[in-house]
Amino acid sequence: MSAVLAAAGRIDIQQVSISLGQGAQAFEAVQGLECQIQPGEFVCILGPSGCGKSTLLGALAGHLQPRSGRLLVDGQPVRGPSPQRGMVFQQHTLFPWRTVRDNVAFGLKMHGMPKAERQAAADEMLALVGLEGFAERWPDQLSGGMQQRVEIARVLINRPQLLLMDEPFGALDALTRLKMQELLLEIWTRIRTTLVFVTHDIDEALFLADRLLVMSPRPGRIIEDLRLDFARPRTSELVTRFEFTRLKRHCLELLRHEEGRQLPRLDPLGLPLEHSRPRFAI
Repeated sequence: MSAVLAAAGRIDIQQVSISLGQGAQAFEAVQGLECQIQPGEFVCILGPSGCGKSTLLGALAGHLQPRSGRLLVDGQPVRGPSPQRGMVFQQHTLFPWRTVRDNVAFGLKMHGMPKAERQAAADEMLALVGLEGFAERWPDQLSGGMQQRVEIARVLINRPQLLLMDEPFGALDALTRLKMQELLLEIWTRIRTTLVFVTHDIDEALFLADRLLVMSPRPGRIIEDLRLDFARPRTSELVTRFEFTRLKRHCLELLRHEEGRQLPRLDPLGLPLEHSRPRFAI
């Protein structure tokens, strides 16, 4: 899967509002979302719990329909699920009665691909995620991180134009999580599909993304759109750099923002303005 998919995967979110629940229990989850995501971009969505991050991802996957506005992928309205919009959740959805190879190849089986071809494609995907030699294992014989690798391979085998990830590493320990982040960047560098990644972890968002969308508390709105110019390839050393910690502090202030207060802003150097002014003792 070395082909670059840069020509596909554009997302247009045009004044999208989404409501959840029925009748008196209904509430607005996200409100007036407006942004464009270019083909091949790696975008992280960051926000407090309950702000509608996963709701937006579910709408992009085709599982939810907006109450108002338009949601387009490559110029076409999203009207339902599609293999071209692959979804990876926090908990894997592998079939425990199928081997690793058969789990990865399942989508191709549903499309009628002959057994030899789909198994060869599955082995290619397993090599991509670093699981050569595990094709005949059962899911419960793998660690949590390895199970998520299989889940990613199962989605990527459909060669999606858009990869959607909903806190996929949230249940992993810190070291495994870092390894999975580095692996994801390596995979994305090779396939360059558009990737939208939901997280509530600031370090994870800043480490992974080209671009960071920060959402407000419910109803979720996009309150910041940050371009992250850290050089690639990225290593764990990045999180210790001064520029990284400045942006992390700014994101913390955005997440702590209360309605009615002026949003914190960055100066040209990336330092929040309220911290960039000199303070004098009186």
